[in-house]
Amino acid sequence: MRRRSTFVAVTAAGLLLTGCATKDWVRDMMGKAAADTDSKIGEQKIRVEGMGFRMAKVEEQATKAGERADAAHARAEAAHVRADGVDERLTRLWSSRHKRQDVESMDVTFGFDRWELDDGAQTTLLGFIKELQANPNLTVDLTGYTDPTGGVPYNIGLSQRRVEAVRRFLVSKGVALPRIQAIGLGVLDDGALTDAQKRRVTVRLMTPTE
Repeated sequence: MRRRSTFVAVTAAGLLLTGCATKDWVRDMMGKAAADTDSKIGEQKIRVEGMGFRMAKVEEQATKAGERADAAHARAEAAHVRADGVDERLTRLWSSRHKRQDVESMDVTFGFDRWELDDGAQTTLLGFIKELQANPNLTVDLTGYTDPTGGVPYNIGLSQRRVEAVRRFLVSKGVALPRIQAIGLGVLDDGALTDAQKRRVTVRLMTPTE
């Protein structure tokens, strides 16, 4: 009877120890599982936060790109408006070309193959400039010519350089550029003139007519 009691006691103690060991093992496993779960949750949170940061950067870049596109569109619209204004002004000038009359004219002559203004030409042009400043309704037409020496393309370019020399001088003295119309026509085909007389820019003061 004592042996049976001892066996029961030992068996009960074993079961108790086994139960305690099982509980500890379960707690360890649950702790590890919880730690793994927390770790995975942390990793997912980091990935989500990273994705959110990248999305924010993408949205910021898209916003900046949109702003640049809007600015470019605004610049294009402004350029278009300016171009329309220039076209309207040129059209107006061209349509009114026959509505002006010659008030006074003079010829600025040049040396052979030259386009610089000498002192005499500048002095004469100063008189025209005074008239332009005194009368805002006056405009000036410049027409450049050359003698027949040389080829056609070169002479056209030379006549344009002579016209440009006169125009630059007028502008430097305060004449507004829109008041000046200029063209280089190349060779002056006039048998009554000498070659020296053909190397010139004809300057005409013009006034509008009703």
